[in-house]
Amino acid sequence: MISSLRGQVLSIGLDHVVVEVGGVGFAVQATPATLATLRRGEEIALATSLVVREDSLTLFGFADAESRELFGLLQTVSGIGPRLALATLAVLEPDKLRAALADGNITVLTQVPGIGRKGAERLIIELRDKVGQLPAAPTAGDTAGRVRTQVAEALLGLGFAAKQAEQAVDAVLAEDGALGTSEVLRRALAALGRKR
Repeated sequence: MISSLRGQVLSIGLDHVVVEVGGVGFAVQATPATLATLRRGEEIALATSLVVREDSLTLFGFADAESRELFGLLQTVSGIGPRLALATLAVLEPDKLRAALADGNITVLTQVPGIGRKGAERLIIELRDKVGQLPAAPTAGDTAGRVRTQVAEALLGLGFAAKQAEQAVDAVLAEDGALGTSEVLRRALAALGRKR
């Protein structure tokens, strides 16, 4: 099992990063929030999970071990595979996911594409007691500043000019400052795509 990777970032895509370790480039699937923290050419360390299928070996990467543990935990639920587990972590940050499971919040869980009401109920029933104690939530100001920085850096990594990236992120956050990293990135990319 490959539980972590440390190496140089060769390239960053919309849903993956290629990390060179010992002369070998590993394609690692990751959430937009994780990809937003990476820069081409820099040395990084990712917590990883290798998913083995009959016809493929897929590596999933995370900024921290907590996200990797939640990724594994989600897959213990019937009907939740690695892609849906990653999509869940892309839409819901770990704290928000833990809170939704602990509180039985179906509305929050059904925000994830591919999870309907029954799937959300199954997640709550099977994982409510497994998610553990919730850490203290960051303040809204801290969260918005972190989201702004991560998304602007992700857009820079995708080739957008710094001023253009910052203006797009600021416009999205002005509409709704409570959005998560992945949603701000999605909306900013949509806005930038319309301008091109």
